[in-house]
Amino acid sequence: MYTSEAAGFEKLDVLSQRGMSNIQTCLQMLRQNRNITVDINDIRRCIDDPGCKDMQREGKTVGCFYVESPTMRIVLSKLQCSDFPTLVAASSIIRPGVGSSGMMDAYIWRYHNPDKFEYLHPVMAEHLSETFGIMVYQEDVLRIGIHYGGLSPTDADFLRRIMSGKERSSTRLNAIEKQFYGHARSKCYPETVSSEIWRQIKSFAQYSFSKAHSASFAVESMQCMYLKVHYPLEYMAAVINNRGGFYPLKVYVQEARRLGATIQLPCINDGTDYTNVKDSVLYLGTDLILGLNNATRESIAECRQAGPFVTMADLIERTGIELSQLHLLIRTGALRRINPDKKALLWQSYQFYQSITNTAAPVVLPLETTVQHFTLPHFDTHPDESFYDEMELLGFAVSTTPFDMLKTAFRGQILVSQMPSFLNKKVKMVGHYIVGKSLLTKKREPMLFGAFLTRPLTCSILCIFTRASNIGRCRDQAPICSKAL
Repeated sequence: MYTSEAAGFEKLDVLSQRGMSNIQTCLQMLRQNRNITVDINDIRRCIDDPGCKDMQREGKTVGCFYVESPTMRIVLSKLQCSDFPTLVAASSIIRPGVGSSGMMDAYIWRYHNPDKFEYLHPVMAEHLSETFGIMVYQEDVLRIGIHYGGLSPTDADFLRRIMSGKERSSTRLNAIEKQFYGHARSKCYPETVSSEIWRQIKSFAQYSFSKAHSASFAVESMQCMYLKVHYPLEYMAAVINNRGGFYPLKVYVQEARRLGATIQLPCINDGTDYTNVKDSVLYLGTDLILGLNNATRESIAECRQAGPFVTMADLIERTGIELSQLHLLIRTGALRRINPDKKALLWQSYQFYQSITNTAAPVVLPLETTVQHFTLPHFDTHPDESFYDEMELLGFAVSTTPFDMLKTAFRGQILVSQMPSFLNKKVKMVGHYIVGKSLLTKKREPMLFGAFLTRPLTCSILCIFTRASNIGRCRDQAPICSKAL
């Protein structure tokens, strides 16, 4: 990058935004399934929508671009965010630069107490009143560098380049620091104030946003929230089709269920190769089946246009599916409209092939003349079998939940919704680990910031003070019982 820039080339970053794919997929699904056209570029309608305001305040933004991470959901809830400027600021204060300097917490407090704080210096009050005296955007650092530190616009822009990761000269940064302090002393500014301001400026070197960047992200976030508020099932289907976002796919499946969807496993007749919605039923696509190849999915989709598959023999004859691929469909329940007994289907599948060994080409038998029919005994089944099949072939369970697999009947003393009533009290809760970040406290004790699926199945954010062994158990995705304050 630096060499090409020195040669006079301009560098442009072209980002692939999954959030935009979610929006376009949802809009396409609405047109095809419900003949609904949404002008998602009417940003004012998105911003003023009461449902979007409520979603921000409550932090129920799972699946929405850039505002779904645990940190962002916490910030939105703490801010009680309900307007666009606050959302823009929230998009920036979670960045490492602002967050690591302690200014994120300060911003939240000052936002709710605008008359109870003092500006660090009159220059901060003059140029940062919009952000309560806190440097939130790259432009804020430029203003303070120029108006407090006496930097030239060129030197201030150098600071901006450091903040965006586009500069690496520590020598020049040291020279600018001397200039900053020298100008502050010439103005008789308090040394402690200058040191604190420079500390905040340096923290931005860990990466921060310009206001335009934050605003553009916030626009996309608003569009996603609008679709989730008004067309929740289609939007969550779009998120699943684009392979989710911050969380694993199972979180988005559970979020669709929370929003009112009846979740159905992939189905060769009722479903499609991609996740789709029919009325209030969300059919997972066959593309989610691990190991099922594109050729099989395309063949099923093409042959299904002539009508549904009525028997397993019909499926084999029309698609020429390989035995191993057929077994994947059977084990995920995709043939349940033909026969819900998976064990019987697995036994019967061998009748239609010359051997159980895969061959280079599909073996399609003349079914009318060579298939021998016999009566199979009744096979005992257990719900756990479906759980393990789904975990292996989808990566998550649909027919049951991890909580149903626990040997103990204990499900925690309280629900997440009851936590405000137990402030500063010790309680036991049970959660299924989704994603988290482990770190050390000031006392060098292990701590885990984790997102868990809790009862009812929602993605809740908990700060767990736990032993290192429990953190390992979390990462093994075992439901854990942990004490939380």
